[in-house]
Amino acid sequence: MKIKGTFLDEISHDIPHQNWGRKEWDTDFGYMKKAGIDTVILIRCGYRRWQTFASEVLMKEENCYKPPVDLVQTFLELSEKHNMNFYFGLYDSGKYWVSGDYKKEVDLNKRVIDEVWNRYGKYSSFKGWYLSQECSRKTGKIIDLYANLGRHCKDVSGGLPTLISPYIDGVKNVYAFEKETSKVSGVSLRQHEEEWSEIFSGIAGSVDIVAFQDGHVEFDDLVNFLKLNKSMANKYGLECWTNSETFDRDMPIKFLPIKWEKLRLKLNLAEQAGIENAITFEFSHFMSPQSAYLQAGHLYDRYLEFINNQSV
Repeated sequence: MKIKGTFLDEISHDIPHQNWGRKEWDTDFGYMKKAGIDTVILIRCGYRRWQTFASEVLMKEENCYKPPVDLVQTFLELSEKHNMNFYFGLYDSGKYWVSGDYKKEVDLNKRVIDEVWNRYGKYSSFKGWYLSQECSRKTGKIIDLYANLGRHCKDVSGGLPTLISPYIDGVKNVYAFEKETSKVSGVSLRQHEEEWSEIFSGIAGSVDIVAFQDGHVEFDDLVNFLKLNKSMANKYGLECWTNSETFDRDMPIKFLPIKWEKLRLKLNLAEQAGIENAITFEFSHFMSPQSAYLQAGHLYDRYLEFINNQSV
């Protein structure tokens, strides 16, 4: 199992910003390519009032700040240069869908989707969409949100694939700004299957790919959840990937690059479960040789040794 894609985290929420310009991003795309990555996924085009491009919709409706550079264009151009596929991540209001106003979140994003496709749809590297509203359970109208946004993305772009990356409500599912790294108990396999079967049934045809985050459950429980996710996805006609996190949820400092032994274990478990593809959150902070974290470059070296030895 090799990592074929990575998120691009440019709207910093709980990860420090690295203040890169085009030169640094170009270099990083080169490092990604060397590691076998062929897909980059903008995790969100905007969060609350911050955004990656000057969206007229978001500046008018949400009073978003106008960014100094167009990162979406930069990423699309670098994707073309390095022969990569780019997935566009939608806007996360950080308030509407969280408070239960799903319709407002959907309506706003539909206008952003139209704006984005009109502006960037010409790029050959624009290969898909990422629905950025993450969840772990069947809460509120999450099915309607995914189904409506996924359908609209596909309608305006001629059927380009849509991706979601939910998480599992395991014992490590704790709020990023709390000091704890775990809670007493997590969701059972049975409850997870019941809720996600209902979600998959409701979004089939609107969402093409699901890549569950792999860091919220104990390592001993992970393979069973991976197998279950794969089985449910197959049943409802979705591709099943894994989002193998390259940061460590077990450390009191949130968040640092993961220990190589842990990442290797998670990738091997995904392979055992028959998962089709692996992406990660996220290369540039936690795996890149030019990351602000020195140990990220060492993780990159260990990973290159791993994939090069596999190919011998």
